[in-house]
Amino acid sequence: MAHLRSRRGLALAVPVVLSLTASLGLLPTAASAAPPSAPPSAPATRAADGPNLAYVVNTTTDHRTIESVQRAVARNGGTIIATYDKIGVIVVHSANPDFGAALRAVRGVQSAGATRTAALSAAGTTDEGAVQVLSKAAAAQVEQRATAGQEPLEADQWDLRTIGADKAAAVNPGSRSVTVGIIDTGVDDTHPDIAPNFSASQSASCVSGKADTTYGAWRPADADHYHGTHVAGEIAAARNGIGVAGVAPGVKVASITVAQPDATQLFYPESVVCAFVFAADHGIEITNNSYYVDPWLYNCMDDPDQRAIVDAVNRAQLYAQRKGTLNVASAGNSNDDLDSHALTDTSSPDDSTATTRTVDPHECFDVPTQLPGVVTVSAVGVNDTKSYYSSYGRGVVDVAGPGGDKYQIPDTPSKNGRILSTLPNDQYGFLQGTSMASPHVAAVAALLKSTHPHATPAQLLALLKAEADNPGCPAGPYDGNGDGVVDATCVGGKHVNGFYGSGVVDALRAVK
Repeated sequence: MAHLRSRRGLALAVPVVLSLTASLGLLPTAASAAPPSAPPSAPATRAADGPNLAYVVNTTTDHRTIESVQRAVARNGGTIIATYDKIGVIVVHSANPDFGAALRAVRGVQSAGATRTAALSAAGTTDEGAVQVLSKAAAAQVEQRATAGQEPLEADQWDLRTIGADKAAAVNPGSRSVTVGIIDTGVDDTHPDIAPNFSASQSASCVSGKADTTYGAWRPADADHYHGTHVAGEIAAARNGIGVAGVAPGVKVASITVAQPDATQLFYPESVVCAFVFAADHGIEITNNSYYVDPWLYNCMDDPDQRAIVDAVNRAQLYAQRKGTLNVASAGNSNDDLDSHALTDTSSPDDSTATTRTVDPHECFDVPTQLPGVVTVSAVGVNDTKSYYSSYGRGVVDVAGPGGDKYQIPDTPSKNGRILSTLPNDQYGFLQGTSMASPHVAAVAALLKSTHPHATPAQLLALLKAEADNPGCPAGPYDGNGDGVVDATCVGGKHVNGFYGSGVVDALRAVK
């Protein structure tokens, strides 16, 4: 399974927006653009004898500079896959081992680097943990507990009741004019709980780094790519007398597929850049991002490749924000304190051979969740207590949402503390992770957008924080898994703290 916010339950938030923006030098305006460099007298002489890698080349946004840089790409053995003129990002493939360094020396280039460490044809495996599929026999038992007005499997959806989503649906299930774009592994839009609310016209595949709007391109490659379908059901599974209900069953969902179709299911930067731009250009009001951008869990600004990744994705998500899109992302499943000054990363790069390194999350960023303006979401279980796996951090986490916790057992038919939602091929199953918390928040944001249709992304974030209910830091030591060892320390007060930010979102308050 991919590094989704389940192990990919990893997402961070931007502690200092100004310092991040300044460190990226994000001022790509025509007025400040340098004139294009003169064409060289001879083509690059370095042979294309390295692995075929993908690159992002980030430039100023005036056309003369972009055209000049495009010529430099060709001279240095690069093939352009896509050019995003509005944000100055060019996606390139090249087997020239000196390509990144050569482009960084080109006038008008602000950053450039490889987006992966393994060749384009590389494949591998990950270990996120298997989904718990709800069997027909178990489903029948759950259905026996359904009460009047509930969906057949809603008795197992403790998460809806935790945030008042069941009651909110009776007040305002969400507007058909609001769409949540699911940037993920793909969505099975044929699922009977998703089909009524699916927007094909706002869906695409961005796997190659260039949008493919061919009919069905947005679907998962196979049943193992189930993550995006689960997220879609959490947000907007219809109240149609079938299966489960979503938090915002009246809004639409769109699928923007970014995961590699092989067993790795990796989310590369060029795919995510494409996804944010596509969402912005197709009127998507909210995106859900239950992942981190591969291959680096944290992208450090002193590394030219990783710096270019942060720069490219940040340009794309800021473009989406300027077009009116609120981007919501998961905080991560490593139980990391994202406000600390030293974290251990043992998983990067995840597309080749990982090494152990110590990183400062104030200088090395989890993308996209640590980017300016992105809503960072931590996870809670049925007791409204931080999930044992959820990353946290004062000044990092904005709000919290139900993500599930196998140690917090609900009084439901299945007694399963994870989140029940849709799976490909008309199935249902349980997952846990900040991957599941983020779509709950995205759905509440969609309800707020339905109630306040003219709200900007910044205003929606303020509304999310205002309607949230903060349980406050635990009275005693936090031992999430009950093994007698303190697992995390909550810093802050009743109104804002490191575990929950401004609090756990509340769907009912969002529609009142």
